[in-house]
Amino acid sequence: MRSTPSRRATATGALIAAAALIAVAVPSGAATATSAPASAPLGGITAGTKADPGALPAKLSPAQRAELLSEANATKAATAKELGLGSTEKLVVRDVVQDRDGTTHTRYERTLDGLPVLGGDLVVKESAAGKTEGVSKASKATSAQLKAVGLTADVAPAAAEKQALGAAKAEGSKAEKAENAPRKVVWVGGGAPRLAYETVVGGLQHDGTPNELHVLTDATTGEKLYEWQAVHNGTGNTQYNGQVTLGTAPSYTLTDTGRGNHKTYNLNRGTSGTGTLFTNSTDVWGNGTPQNLETAGADAHYGAAETWDYYKNVHGRSGIRGDGVGAYSRVHYGNNYVNAFWQDSCFCMTYGDGDGNVKPLTSLDVAAHEMTHGLTSVTAKLIYSGESGGLNEATSDIFAAGVEFYSDTAEDPGDYLVGEKIDIRGNGTPLRYMDKPSKDGSSKDYWYAGIGNVDVHYSSGPANHWFYLLSEGSGAKTVNGVNYDSPTSDGLPVTGIGRDKALQIWFKALTTKFTSTTNYAAARTGTLAVASELYGATSPEYAAVAHAWAGINVGARPGGGDPDPGGKVFENTTVVNIPDAGAAVTSSVTVSGVAGNAPSTLKVGVDITHTWRGDLVVDLVAPDGTNYRLKNRSAGDSADNVVETYTVNASSEVANGVWKLKVQDLARQDTGRINSFKLTF
Repeated sequence: MRSTPSRRATATGALIAAAALIAVAVPSGAATATSAPASAPLGGITAGTKADPGALPAKLSPAQRAELLSEANATKAATAKELGLGSTEKLVVRDVVQDRDGTTHTRYERTLDGLPVLGGDLVVKESAAGKTEGVSKASKATSAQLKAVGLTADVAPAAAEKQALGAAKAEGSKAEKAENAPRKVVWVGGGAPRLAYETVVGGLQHDGTPNELHVLTDATTGEKLYEWQAVHNGTGNTQYNGQVTLGTAPSYTLTDTGRGNHKTYNLNRGTSGTGTLFTNSTDVWGNGTPQNLETAGADAHYGAAETWDYYKNVHGRSGIRGDGVGAYSRVHYGNNYVNAFWQDSCFCMTYGDGDGNVKPLTSLDVAAHEMTHGLTSVTAKLIYSGESGGLNEATSDIFAAGVEFYSDTAEDPGDYLVGEKIDIRGNGTPLRYMDKPSKDGSSKDYWYAGIGNVDVHYSSGPANHWFYLLSEGSGAKTVNGVNYDSPTSDGLPVTGIGRDKALQIWFKALTTKFTSTTNYAAARTGTLAVASELYGATSPEYAAVAHAWAGINVGARPGGGDPDPGGKVFENTTVVNIPDAGAAVTSSVTVSGVAGNAPSTLKVGVDITHTWRGDLVVDLVAPDGTNYRLKNRSAGDSADNVVETYTVNASSEVANGVWKLKVQDLARQDTGRINSFKLTF
């Protein structure tokens, strides 16, 4: 696509870390913000293949990243043309990452006739020589070229604002007008492009969390198309991280000059603004009690430092945006506020003080969780609703665990628990569990149709579970003194490959494969693609990724997952397009060499990409023409994709012959394709 000398050269420069100033008297063995080296072990089972070093992220300095962004901006018109976009479509460069071998992944937003195209984001993968090697699109923006969308609205902006205010009121907001006038956008997140209004409403939610509710209204019909919350909640609570070394300014303020000038402010029970920058006459902060307001500030400041170091040293990213600029933290938000949150609008993290204002929510995993919401917002930008919202939350939990293990802080060692020091329930239990998410009483262990309708903090469960399975494997084990016992959806085992590999796979998928509308099926596709790039498509790591997804009911086991090693697998991976409201299409496999009839537990692996999957009916057709219904039409099922393994009693059918997967779309506006069809005997 484009080839310049600086594009071809692999960027290897790294930030120079500044020395941290001592905040408290640090005894021998105390944790510090720089204690964990870049090669700190991330644990888990060491297995299989060593990652291709060229496919790992390069450590881009802010200047190198800026150069790549400048080059992408200079050639974005040519990129749009090569991608086949329409004459009125344009690309807007949003982010760029580079592998060590010079492969570049550039993330773009799209516009149509000058209007933002929401759900139309994409990532272009380009070799060091400038050749386009692949494009990852938001799951619902499937066409190369958007069809013409009329720019004249039949609905007045005031009607859209009224609808948005009503939706925000249901969340507790008392706002009487929107933050800004409704803006026209093109929404492709639901399939066919539609002219819409995007309205943002502020105020506060029921629990006192700031509200930034985005509501999309069809500009032709007035229908509410979608809504999502831009304030990303997380929960955590800790008293202390013990005695730590903090990065501070020479003038004795909580300003980390070695980490993008990250600052920590005291809101002093306020709910807006930045409050007051923590300032002292010495470099000693807090006394280890919640009554001293500096204590929570020191905890939050330390958590931000450890998170910065983790992303820089493990993944080569200089700050959340990759530009070397630190976010900022605010502590002592509100009164008795039992939560913490990230806001894109201020590029900041905010922490409450918990019940009685004596349990600041400033634990290490909470700090990492909130900063990771910022990372997600500038990379995949996973919409904070539906399945993408669950993946957004899981991403923060996953890297919070990564930071804990990396930091190896004596007072808060690494674990697969979320907010384990909060004790909100008053019974000494964590907020969330990654080995078996349902232990919290609300989270889901496995994917199922409709999980996108669950609160994002609970629909994150399957992805958290996937990460645990990939890291440690199924069954009972003890890590850092904590006992775990992780089940799988099909009862079959999963062997872990270690946290370091699992984290690298998720990070690379987040930054180079995932888009704003990525759902569970697409996350599986993205992580498998990354595993192939890092370790090879025939590696144990690649197989482990697939096994872990199957373990949470996303996709089939490699080889069908049949516990009988003698089981035979027949698969067709030729893509078959599914026409919109058209005739049925089929994918066929020819079975041979199987004696007698098919089993009573014939496993039918189906991988279909299709928006609004409720439009589809899916059948298995036996060699003699007998139909076995796998999936009925469900008009209200608006989720994407059918990635399932069905069990069919086909014992009356002769096994050998041509079997077909038949799929028909019975409603308009959505299209898709059969990716693969597999039978396991």
